[in-house]
Amino acid sequence: MVEHNFHQQTHSLVKLVVLVCLLFLSASISVEARIRHYQWEVKYEYKSPDCFKKLSISINGKTPGPTIVAQQGDTVVVEVKNSLLTENLAIHWHGIRQIGTPWADGTEGVTQCPIVPGDTFIYKFVVDRAGTYLYHAHYGMQRQAGLQGMMRVSLPDGVLEPFSYDHDRSILLTDWYHKSTYEQATGLASLPFSWVGEPQSILIHGRGRFNCSIPTIDPTLCNATNPQCTPYSMTVVPGKTYRLRIGSLTALSALSFEIEGHNMTVVEADGHYVEPFVVKNLFIYSGETYSVLIKADQDPTRNYWASTKVVSRNSTTPNGLGIFNYYPNHPRRYPPTVPPSGPRWDDVAPRMAQSVAIKSHKDFIHAPPLTSDRVIVMLNTQNRVNGYVRWSVNNVSFNMPHTPYLIALKHNLLHAFEQTPPPDNYDQKNYDIFNIAPNVNATTSNSIYRLKFNTTVDIILQNANTMNLNNSETHPWHLHGHDFWVMGYGNGKFNQSIDPKNYNFVNPIMKNTIPVHPYGWTALRFRADNPGVWAFHCHIESHFFMGMGVVFEEGIEKVGKLPTSIMGCGESKRFHRP
Repeated sequence: MVEHNFHQQTHSLVKLVVLVCLLFLSASISVEARIRHYQWEVKYEYKSPDCFKKLSISINGKTPGPTIVAQQGDTVVVEVKNSLLTENLAIHWHGIRQIGTPWADGTEGVTQCPIVPGDTFIYKFVVDRAGTYLYHAHYGMQRQAGLQGMMRVSLPDGVLEPFSYDHDRSILLTDWYHKSTYEQATGLASLPFSWVGEPQSILIHGRGRFNCSIPTIDPTLCNATNPQCTPYSMTVVPGKTYRLRIGSLTALSALSFEIEGHNMTVVEADGHYVEPFVVKNLFIYSGETYSVLIKADQDPTRNYWASTKVVSRNSTTPNGLGIFNYYPNHPRRYPPTVPPSGPRWDDVAPRMAQSVAIKSHKDFIHAPPLTSDRVIVMLNTQNRVNGYVRWSVNNVSFNMPHTPYLIALKHNLLHAFEQTPPPDNYDQKNYDIFNIAPNVNATTSNSIYRLKFNTTVDIILQNANTMNLNNSETHPWHLHGHDFWVMGYGNGKFNQSIDPKNYNFVNPIMKNTIPVHPYGWTALRFRADNPGVWAFHCHIESHFFMGMGVVFEEGIEKVGKLPTSIMGCGESKRFHRP
């Protein structure tokens, strides 16, 4: 009997210990779950995403890289090992504002020194708002070699979104070149100038299809049966509604995306809820993200084409194709129809109409300040500097310094970059945006805009003619460290006394990336309330490489002590503790 009681007590004690352990474990898990830890090795590998074999940059063997999944308020820690052997590296977390961590923005030359081959660098930041975001290389033109991926941040438990769906999917759209980024960059920086040309393929989530049977193509490099270039297939259950998070990280191309026979309802843009509107095809520019709702409500006995097409350029690139697969059809069963051809490349009106249609959801309006403290008008032009082809803002083409601005400003190394500020405007009265400028010569500078902390700044992006007759290009502009209000769009030349009267103060959408349409203007407003140094640039790889960008500084004195891990280049070598 004593023995029986002893066993019972022991059994109860063991149960109690197990219960305490489990409670302790679950408590530690719930606390631990707030930190999302990723370990990445970045290296070159031969890949055939469109059946053509070329060197691509992969993360843990994949391109696109792994999707980062987190919840609002979580801390994301990404340990990045640079195994590129001969190349530096930096990774930008596109759409994450980096409040309190400006050194984690991942912009080489602006917020950090690059990660040298063999080194490991730790990015640590808080994802402070739910939504769909991106990450990509921000060193040289590495992004277009495949170093990119998506980030999905969900709402806190129990908080509902203003729409419902059954399943959540992500699709990254990219364009793909067969030439290496070295060859491309060398051509852009050479005399005579050699343009990168149109991409060879459009990839839907890392998969495309190049025509291997072209006679000039080396058959040892192109294999149409390679499983790596099997078309992307998204399997859906008939009757269900899908949230499709679509991101674009193209190097050059503006795209139209559609799913044959299905309408899409736009519900989110760059992490902000949109007053829902329906589209047949979605126009998306490099650096943008959208969530659309799509219902699998068509004939379920067949599959449908997902198609993406280059717009805004008279491109020779074939449309990217994927399969919208109705279960239980085979995911590789081709649809019985001809893929949709997509909108005309030069039809600007529907693209402008979509831009104008994007408004804040009525229950999620963040009212913009009614006035601004400073207006900076940025004329986007193509120019020559000492014979070299460059892109400029107000006739100044941007060059990156050797010492990152964040370090130079925080440590008072003001001689590390030019101190004469860039111009806030251009000769609006006399400049003809519809023709090639009589004098296309420009200057270069690495000076920056110093913004007074907590002030409201208006940026007017003004498009113009390039150095080719009757040609004006679409430029997607991305602002680091902030979201901005989209105050308005217009055709022709911005009129400072008339156009601001038509700004949208009622329900403007907030975004971090925005297009300026051919021969048009885009007005945006933001608060300079995030201490740090932030890039603002065209998201077309070759355009930024050729000088189409600026840098803003605000509240640098409020930035905390910089980590030594971001140092080691230019004048910051002396602060670096390896």
